[in-house]
Amino acid sequence: MTSVRDRLSGAQRDLLDRWLPGATVLRDLGWDLLLTTVLEVTHDGARYVVKAGGPEDRHIAREVRAHHHWLTPWTSRDRAPVLVHGDESAKLLVTRYLPGELVLDTAHVDDPAAYRQAGELLALLHAQTTVTDDDYEARENARALAWLAGPHRIAPATVERLRAEIAAWPTPPATLVPTHGDWQPRNWLVHQGRVSIIDFGRAALRPAYTDFGRLAVQDFRRDPALERAFLDGYGTDPREPGSWHRTRVRDAIGTAGWAYRVGDERFEEQGHRMIRDVLAATG
Repeated sequence: MTSVRDRLSGAQRDLLDRWLPGATVLRDLGWDLLLTTVLEVTHDGARYVVKAGGPEDRHIAREVRAHHHWLTPWTSRDRAPVLVHGDESAKLLVTRYLPGELVLDTAHVDDPAAYRQAGELLALLHAQTTVTDDDYEARENARALAWLAGPHRIAPATVERLRAEIAAWPTPPATLVPTHGDWQPRNWLVHQGRVSIIDFGRAALRPAYTDFGRLAVQDFRRDPALERAFLDGYGTDPREPGSWHRTRVRDAIGTAGWAYRVGDERFEEQGHRMIRDVLAATG
């Protein structure tokens, strides 16, 4: 596993050696498409997870901030890993290892009880604070238009239709809450029937309904019973039709564009399906 540790920069290795001297790497937990190194290590008989970002990484800083400001409702219940060390400038963090398997990789991915727990946990995160942002909608529209202006395989006629629709949208003030940013079973752990949450690299203040996006196009689409259980756990449904449609369109564009850039053809096809679905909804 020495070669895995060598993915860290020299500065990151030095810092890790100060934090956890003599730590031994047990497993590589990273995703192939991401430039973040994720390692399970052991030190003095305890297990930890180390995350190290590359030169262009912005996820580690978000994750450190989430740990400092928003994760107490989960960590106080042992439902998220506890931060042990974090350095935004070095793009390195260490958390205590949280036992469990990814829900995505178990039969729990089709179990409404897991989604009910996930809904309950998400409600705890969202309930902590609210902020009104007058510019959120305009800012997100600009991001969607930037994706359309960049490299992708969205058909030219579809691009023009999407641009015209975005140009016609209202831009009302938005209510923002702490969000996870990638809320789906690949970021939920299950251990002895209890769901916990990992991976906070996309955590930010956003409208609550944005955390419903991945589930809506994947798991809820596959089995409506999972949506009912999730909403039962969450307690309400924040998806007001107008704002929900706008975020679905923006998510579809971003998915197709991002997946094309990183070479994930399966995820890219999901993005194109998402675009077809949202355009069909508007006739």
